[in-house]
Amino acid sequence: MSSRMPQTPEHLSDVAAARLEADTIILVPGLDGTALLFYRQISLLAERFNVVAFPLPDESDRSMDDLVGELRALIDEIAPRGAILCGESFGGALSLSTALACPEAVRGLVIVNSFSRVPQRVKLRLGPLALRLVPWGAMPLVRRFTGSRLHSPHTLPEDLAEFRERSKQIGREGYIRRLEILWDYDVRERLHEITAPTLFLAGDCDQLVPSVPEARFMSARVPNAEMQVLEGYGHICLINHDLDLLEFVGPWWERVQGSQERG
Repeated sequence: MSSRMPQTPEHLSDVAAARLEADTIILVPGLDGTALLFYRQISLLAERFNVVAFPLPDESDRSMDDLVGELRALIDEIAPRGAILCGESFGGALSLSTALACPEAVRGLVIVNSFSRVPQRVKLRLGPLALRLVPWGAMPLVRRFTGSRLHSPHTLPEDLAEFRERSKQIGREGYIRRLEILWDYDVRERLHEITAPTLFLAGDCDQLVPSVPEARFMSARVPNAEMQVLEGYGHICLINHDLDLLEFVGPWWERVQGSQERG
């Protein structure tokens, strides 16, 4: 009976060995919570990173601290050296909160179309109430009418169709709860405490969040931060056929690593 030697990097293919050495990037979704809208970016980022999506729970009892704890547990499980967090919109807020609470677990941050605080407080307060009054089954129709505020001007019809299909998986309780979590979210006075290298990406056609002003505000206060404008892109931009997140994240992470090696 032959024994099988344990698989160490010397016994793996070059590709598999490189995968073991690759840095881990965790994709943190926005208010949808499903992580299904990263479908276009996962395979692109996988050329350089180990990529893991972090779906958010569809439950009404979670706090921001709870979500931070669950994200930290995932990092500990899959990336003992720490992970890069890539958060979109609400996911950016959760990623920033995790970097503040668990700096030793976050090696880097990529914040896409996000914010340090939601400025429209009255609308934010009314949102959960309105969503409880609207039948959840009517939300696909609502998204069709609000699509111009959400998407990039040049988004292809097939991408919009894919978005609508995947959005059917969004859960009501979790979505409303995440809106409520944002009532108290405000990290403006703590941005200077973030130690992780950070890349802020902001669409200049975002009509839902003032992404560019927010990114400028945050990047000026986070010590080791860069900012890039996504020209021609709206709030939900990662589904676009012509946006490759790796083209931004890859060179930035190489600069970060080069700087750390020199340091």
